[in-house]
Amino acid sequence: MSNHKITRRQFIKSTTLLAGSTLITSNVFPFLNEKTKRTAADQMILGKTGLKISRLGIGTGSLGGRIQRSLGTEGFNRLIRYAYGRGITYIDTAEAYQTHTYVRDAIKGLPREKLFILTKMPGNTENPLETIDRYRKELGTDYIDCLLIHCKVKQDWDETHKKLMNAFELAKDKKIILSHGVSCHTLPALEKATKLKWVDVNLVRVNPQGAHIDMPYGPRDMKSNPSHLPAVLNQIKVMKRKKHGVIGMKIIGDGDFVNLEDRKKSIRYAMQPGLVDAVVVGFKSPAEIDEAIQNIDDALDNS
Repeated sequence: MSNHKITRRQFIKSTTLLAGSTLITSNVFPFLNEKTKRTAADQMILGKTGLKISRLGIGTGSLGGRIQRSLGTEGFNRLIRYAYGRGITYIDTAEAYQTHTYVRDAIKGLPREKLFILTKMPGNTENPLETIDRYRKELGTDYIDCLLIHCKVKQDWDETHKKLMNAFELAKDKKIILSHGVSCHTLPALEKATKLKWVDVNLVRVNPQGAHIDMPYGPRDMKSNPSHLPAVLNQIKVMKRKKHGVIGMKIIGDGDFVNLEDRKKSIRYAMQPGLVDAVVVGFKSPAEIDEAIQNIDDALDNS
């Protein structure tokens, strides 16, 4: 043990220096004292993938993609460019939406490394590796950031889709896709996704009103029922513990939330700490993008 003793004069001197240093830091670097502001444009780490994704993503599958396709090429381009200009770098598409080529045209000239492109493949695809090559051509990209098996409803989907899962794994080894996972449309399918180490990313339906969320029954049971929400949340908690990436969808209730307060309520719920890494919303206008960004920013300020 040291016998060194500090004198009263030395103590006062060191305390004064520390106080002066703190004052200088506060005055010269005031941003160090401010709470970091979280926004819809934040680049989030997507689970164990290490990939970055904007907290808000732009969906291209409203009413099966009909809403976005109805904008035409020029209108769709303007929408994607507007979202990108506001910091939204995550674009969500799927073969079923028929928007791959729309995305390709819209992202021409944008820095590819700053984008996160997610698409989805039907479970009945016969030649998944050839299909991935087709997707890359349709999207105009050498690689796809995330590829999901689309819309699974049965609990044994992993047993019936081994061919796809193996192909996705091989494609990831070749770095033509960077991550893979599944979108689920029933609770049994979601429960299986939670258990699988293969799943890097889960696309999960979540909103506090219970609209179109994963239920114990079939995909056609679409009635709003908040009583099923706790079961979905339990699965998300386990996913997060296992370092799965979790993206929330149906945030606007598949378009059902026509009232602003319903949309705000849902976004506040999705933005609660630790729930999801990102959310995706289908848009048809810059005004809708602006509203969603504002609602997310407000929710994060108050969380």
